[in-house]
Amino acid sequence: MEHFNAASEEDLEQALLSCLRSHRWAGRVADHRPYPDLDSLLAAADEAAYDLGWPDLTEALAAEPLPALPPDTYAAAHTALSAAHAAYEARFGHVFVICLDGVSPSETLDRLLEAIRSRLTNDPEEERTVVADELRRLAKERLVGALRGAGNRAPGHPARPVTANPHPADNGKSHLRSRRG
Repeated sequence: MEHFNAASEEDLEQALLSCLRSHRWAGRVADHRPYPDLDSLLAAADEAAYDLGWPDLTEALAAEPLPALPPDTYAAAHTALSAAHAAYEARFGHVFVICLDGVSPSETLDRLLEAIRSRLTNDPEEERTVVADELRRLAKERLVGALRGAGNRAPGHPARPVTANPHPADNGKSHLRSRRG
């Protein structure tokens, strides 16, 4: 937590925006420093995420990367996923986002397609609530991963590999955000 609390405003803003691309969220989390421990930071991040309006969530959705499917995923699966994304975007006007933390790579595609198909039945307001919750969960996991990458250790929060992905906690297997390309 020392590194997080002592970071410059610019460095902290970049780190927070890599977790959730909402300037309002990043500002609110940064403004409440210093944090005594990881749980306090995560509680503040959750509170800030709950307070985001649809324009803030739209800002975050616009920055979500393309999906990272397991390398051995067959071409037909990519076609099915592209069709599901297109249907979702046509219905809701934004990218599909989901936190698949704890889902094994072999289950990722099935869970992703199942979630898209299921959520296509939501009305737009209901889906906005689901999207907000998924972004909040992703931000929390990414924040834990970013702190792990900075050498922080916190009991009860499993380590996540940090990659060159703009979302530091995303190991390409546990979290997928998808956007039709």
